[in-house]
Amino acid sequence: MESVQIIGRSSSLFTRVPLIFAHELAVPFELVPIHDMTEVDPAIYAGNPALKLPTLRRAGSLVFGAQNICRALQELGGSRRRIVWPEELRDDLSRNAQEMVWHGMAAQVQLVFGTLVGKLPADNIYFQKGRAGFEGALRWLDENLAGMLHAMPAQRDLSLFEVTLFCLVEHLVFRDTLPVAPYRSLVRFTREFAARPSAQLTAYRYDTPAAT
Repeated sequence: MESVQIIGRSSSLFTRVPLIFAHELAVPFELVPIHDMTEVDPAIYAGNPALKLPTLRRAGSLVFGAQNICRALQELGGSRRRIVWPEELRDDLSRNAQEMVWHGMAAQVQLVFGTLVGKLPADNIYFQKGRAGFEGALRWLDENLAGMLHAMPAQRDLSLFEVTLFCLVEHLVFRDTLPVAPYRSLVRFTREFAARPSAQLTAYRYDTPAAT
């Protein structure tokens, strides 16, 4: 199987999603780290015009975005493992749950980049509303997680929902963004998912630039 490159960051929750998929599907890959997220040159982001990560490079072609990359990895792996994608879950609870996870992932990036990287005041209404909405999404997920997992096919190896939720909750702790203790169901789920080898192999860390 041809090796591919995943351009992103070991500290990024969006990058960790395809990293977990790559390990689960046994797709060989090289992580190419982006060290400075303040850069505005698309070349730094493997040519992504939106200046976002992650990006997958394969056979001279680029795939942008975590979910797109995960689908491409499944195709590359040719694995028969049962992957549950969002479109397979057609009840309202499942659709809302994945939406809340996507919202939470985007909200955390907003808070971290704006207040920690950009050094903007956290009491700005933009960040105050973002934090309130983030907390609301986490409460909703915590309250509805059992029903959401019950709606999932029993025979599955992996689901995008579970991977993205795990990456989100662990990143809250890694970047000390919001306390997770109030969300007992999310904490219990994350602890159980963390036992998977793919989760242990992709633990959050900061990439160290190569010595020059």
